[in-house]
Amino acid sequence: MKKLLIFSILTILSAGYASAQKDADAKAILSKVSAKYKMYDVVKTDFVFTLDNQQAGVKETQSGTLTAKSKLNKFKVSLYGADAASKNVVQQEIISDGKTQWTYLKKDNEVQVNNVDNSGDGLNPAKIFTIYEHGYKYPEDDKKGFFKVRLEIDKAKSQIYSALIFDKNGNRYTYTVKNLVPNPAVADNMFTFDVKAHKGVEVVDLR
Repeated sequence: MKKLLIFSILTILSAGYASAQKDADAKAILSKVSAKYKMYDVVKTDFVFTLDNQQAGVKETQSGTLTAKSKLNKFKVSLYGADAASKNVVQQEIISDGKTQWTYLKKDNEVQVNNVDNSGDGLNPAKIFTIYEHGYKYPEDDKKGFFKVRLEIDKAKSQIYSALIFDKNGNRYTYTVKNLVPNPAVADNMFTFDVKAHKGVEVVDLR
C-alpha cells in the first residue's frame, strides 16, 4: 500500500487541478490563482494527503512537503511516516532536476531512476498549481482515470486550499495545503539525488 500511496500522491500532484467549473467565475478565479503562482521562482508547501476507498476498506493519511521550481521543471517531494513516532521523519522522496527523476524508498534503501516524462501525460509536481491550463480545460475525456475534481480556493489570497479527486475505481484522494512559502532560499542541489550521501543505497536504473 505504501508504494500505491506514493504513486497516488504523484498522480494527484500532476492531475489534481485538471478540472474547473464551466462558468466564467470559476475561470476567472483560476486565472488569478495561476497568475499569482507564476510570480514565484520557488514555492514550498506542506500538505496532507488522504486515500479513501470505502468499498475496499482502505483509508490512509500521509503528510509531506513539496518544494518546486516550476519554471525550471524541478521539484522535490518528501513524504513522512504515518505514525506519531515518525511523522517528522522522511520515509520517501521524489526528486527531479527536470531531466532525471529519482524515487527514494528509505525503508528499502533503494532509489529508482527514471527519465522525466515530458509528453504532457507524465507526473509533474513542479507545475501542480497551473497544470489545468494545458490540455485540461474543462476535460471531458472518458478515458481518464479521474472523473471529478473539487477545488477549494481562498479567494482573498488567490490560493488553492484543497482538492478532492474521484476516480473510476472508487478511490477518493484529498490533498490539503497546510501552508505555502513563496520564494524560499533553496540550494540547486536539492533537486538531485546524492548517492554518496546514502550509504549502501541500491540504485535501480529504469531508464
